[in-house]
Amino acid sequence: MEAHDFTMWALFARATLIVKFVMVMLIVASIWCWGVIYDKWKQYRAAREEAAVFDRAFWSGEPLDGLYDEIGSTPSGASEKIFAAGMTEWRRSHRQDGGLIAGAGARIDRSMDVAIAKEAAALQKGLPVLATVGSTAPFVGLFGTVWGIMNAFIEIAEAQNTNLAVVAPGIAEALLATGLGLLAAIPAVIFYNKLSADSDRVIAGYEAFADEFSTILSRQLDS
Repeated sequence: MEAHDFTMWALFARATLIVKFVMVMLIVASIWCWGVIYDKWKQYRAAREEAAVFDRAFWSGEPLDGLYDEIGSTPSGASEKIFAAGMTEWRRSHRQDGGLIAGAGARIDRSMDVAIAKEAAALQKGLPVLATVGSTAPFVGLFGTVWGIMNAFIEIAEAQNTNLAVVAPGIAEALLATGLGLLAAIPAVIFYNKLSADSDRVIAGYEAFADEFSTILSRQLDS
């Protein structure tokens, strides 16, 4: 490959084995991040739509027992799972004579909290990948650059020629690693912040629903 060829592939092909490994690792990390971003975008969109549909059904005036029977024992959406967890504990808290077992309110709250925690874990799964790539990719790229520049200076010393035509290719190959590191890190950081905020909003909606549902049940407990 000619020394004056400065295309991306030419720079990669001329790089040392270690720098090539760094570049490949950064490219794989970038692809992985975009996969996580797309998956989380779909998941959060579906979660918001499901929550909106369930919210309309919950506040439609239909009896809660009827809504629970419609959902069944295997709810599909996150909001349905939280509601089903509370209703299941509510029904279990009734004795055969119709009375309530002591501490029903606390058990219902704990059941819904556990359901929310499971859904929160599912929503946040994959986000640590973005955080890790966003924080480490620039340093991985910098390592590749430092290694490439070191080898470039060794070649210059061996050639005993400081002509720009001799120096430039090695420096360009080394800097490509830093560029790939930034290419992987910048989208990862941006979307990590956005998706984390989206996740927090969805989880806050679940918690708000659980509080409202718990208030409704507590009125029935008091009565």
